[in-house]
Amino acid sequence: MRTTPRGVFVALALTPLLAGCFVSGAKGSDTEGGSAGRLRVALARPPVQALSPYSDDATLLSKLSVVEGLTALDKNGAAAPALAKSWKQTNPTTWTFELRKATFQDGTQVTADAVVNALDHADAATPKPRVLSGVTLTAKADDADTVTISTKAADPVLPLRLASPVLAILSAKAYAKDGTASPIGTGTGPFRVTKLTGKSKATLDRYDGYWGGKAKAPGIDVTWIADGTARANALRGGDVDIAEWIPTAQAKLLDARTRHEVPSVRTDSLILNTGDGLFTDPALRAAAREAVDGSALVDSVFGGYADPAQGLFGPAVAWAADKRVEVTGRAKPATTAQVKSKTKGKVLRLATFTNRAELPEAATVLQQQLEQAGFTVKQDVREYTQMEADLLAGKYDALVFSRVVLLDTGDAVAYLASDYKSDGVYNIARLKDSKVDQAIKSAAEEGDTTKRQRKIMAAEAQILRTDAVVPLVHEKVVQGIATNVEGVLLDPRERSLIDVDTHLK
Repeated sequence: MRTTPRGVFVALALTPLLAGCFVSGAKGSDTEGGSAGRLRVALARPPVQALSPYSDDATLLSKLSVVEGLTALDKNGAAAPALAKSWKQTNPTTWTFELRKATFQDGTQVTADAVVNALDHADAATPKPRVLSGVTLTAKADDADTVTISTKAADPVLPLRLASPVLAILSAKAYAKDGTASPIGTGTGPFRVTKLTGKSKATLDRYDGYWGGKAKAPGIDVTWIADGTARANALRGGDVDIAEWIPTAQAKLLDARTRHEVPSVRTDSLILNTGDGLFTDPALRAAAREAVDGSALVDSVFGGYADPAQGLFGPAVAWAADKRVEVTGRAKPATTAQVKSKTKGKVLRLATFTNRAELPEAATVLQQQLEQAGFTVKQDVREYTQMEADLLAGKYDALVFSRVVLLDTGDAVAYLASDYKSDGVYNIARLKDSKVDQAIKSAAEEGDTTKRQRKIMAAEAQILRTDAVVPLVHEKVVQGIATNVEGVLLDPRERSLIDVDTHLK
């Protein structure tokens, strides 16, 4: 196994998977890509909070190999060494981590005190990071290279949790007195951010002091292009070397050698606001669930790059299908006449965002389906960063949403806890259901992997029972990569993209 942390995705790298695609491609010179071999990358979702590691921007930092945690995820989703070279569990609530020799990008050493400082700041962040929903961490430096981490309750998947980009370890200079954190020049990865231009561009240079070896690319020039067609055109026109999230309508227009399909743990769903408005009524939620047909989206909207939803977890979560639990106890749907009567004079506020080109199209199909069931629907479609606060505040009745269900930790419980527990920090559905809370709690406390998976699927059934979420499709992601690029990581969890081996040929 390679020693670099991103190397845990080596099985997903382009070189072994797509070698045949490169045989006939012309060798690219430095001038065919970025200046002096720099990688030019078009990303879809711009920074929400100036690359704050406590926001969804943490995933951007992970994709670009700017930051690292104590652990990483291997290709099977298990915890693998990163800044911690090893660890052991001493009792149900206590783990000890041994650090490797590494330096931050500002030249200071990665020490136990630095790790404790970073984790303390993450635990105190407001709002609390999703990965810490329902979890309290206490970190203590035993010596310069040893950290003990304790949790209030048993946390069997703590090493997985620590792999979250939100819990990246930054140098002391990153943390301001107001509780914010900046990753610019303070991470430990092979690339360091040297310049951020609003929500449009970022410049990253190679960090030659990286503990895992010098990156093959001298730097990365990032452009955020929210419009999917524009991202595809930038790749076709040779303006970028890598373009993520190619819209399905554009995918087949790309040169086949540049089009790479990735099985994804991303599920698209209709989230219903159970805390305020129309969908506080279980009968109306059930009517919406009955009206919506996600299978109609597979070909018409996703061009075949999706599977009809089986639940919250799709085919890329290999263990889910065999452990799925039958959903019982759902409310009886209101009839079309009852829907019209209950919603008379009221409008169903349906939201979605433009960062994924398929979602507005899906929203239009769903609007038609819901109107046939008796609802009056009005859409609100904007860029995600413009609407996140409103979503969390419950200002919409429904949201067409695309969610990577294993993003935060690689463990499904963290996703369920953040999105569907009563106190979940990303509970857009505003669901408060004691049976759901108990099912998620039971799964969180289970240390045996097989039993944990069964309890996760039992929790899925409890969530689906409430009709707070209606799964639509399980996506397949298309990444656009120029033929003169090697070593891009095709990660089903969408947390990795570029590492030390990614370079122009």
